[in-house]
Amino acid sequence: MHKVAIITDSTSYLPKNLREQYNIRMVPLNVIFENESYQEETELTADDFYLQVREGGNLPKTSQPAVGLFADLYGELAEEGYTDAIVITLSSEISGTYQSAVSAKTMVDSIHVEVFDSEISCMPQGFFALEAAKMAAQGQAAKVILSRLKVIRAKGIPAYFMVDDLSHLHRGGRLNSAQFFVGNLLQVKPVLQFVDKKIVPFEKIRTRKKAIKRLFELIHENLGKDETAQISVIHANREEEAKGYSEELRRDFPNAEVIITYFGPVIGTHLGEGSIGLTWIKE
Repeated sequence: MHKVAIITDSTSYLPKNLREQYNIRMVPLNVIFENESYQEETELTADDFYLQVREGGNLPKTSQPAVGLFADLYGELAEEGYTDAIVITLSSEISGTYQSAVSAKTMVDSIHVEVFDSEISCMPQGFFALEAAKMAAQGQAAKVILSRLKVIRAKGIPAYFMVDDLSHLHRGGRLNSAQFFVGNLLQVKPVLQFVDKKIVPFEKIRTRKKAIKRLFELIHENLGKDETAQISVIHANREEEAKGYSEELRRDFPNAEVIITYFGPVIGTHLGEGSIGLTWIKE
């Protein structure tokens, strides 16, 4: 009889209570401040990360998990009686995490492992993990779960992110100095999305208020008021603000489940504090 484990990496930023509720295992990526390396979610919380960036003024570097972390987890799951594992990673175009998970498969032969490229990150990636975990709990076989995940990926999960601080995009090489200067001068707040596995600009909007309004317009354009869905408000150290948006969305979409998630250290390094995202999946 098959027993399927679900694994995701830390950039899904699934709240710990959801990971525990659905028995989802997590492998952390790394954040490196000068010579100090931390595993996000286990050694460095999102709150501590934003505080350290604010006080230090320097952006850290980020890196994928070591292959050995995946291999060790595969071995542990085999010892626990799992016959299969499905690993759901962030986009293979923005991290080597997918390849690390694949490479680790050759080191363990006591469990069958499938690695699924979500082609996205943050809570949209988390939606894949939750769907897989619910199916695994129902006793579905790994191939059936993978088939379902591929259907969801083909349809696409809408996700839009508003960047509040252009300095992170500038220091990360996504804006040159002239774009950074003009953008700050005009109070440009880029709205980004995932296309072909990469984060790309969707619209450039002036002022934070207008950018947030545009996020709400996008969800109203794509999700009917009475549709059943899961919605997530994603924030970068703006929890109170996110709570307000979530209440508004609950009023606008009474049949939807609305949860608050966050941009943790790895993704926060690239988007910056103050960023807000909206994502949803229809049921």
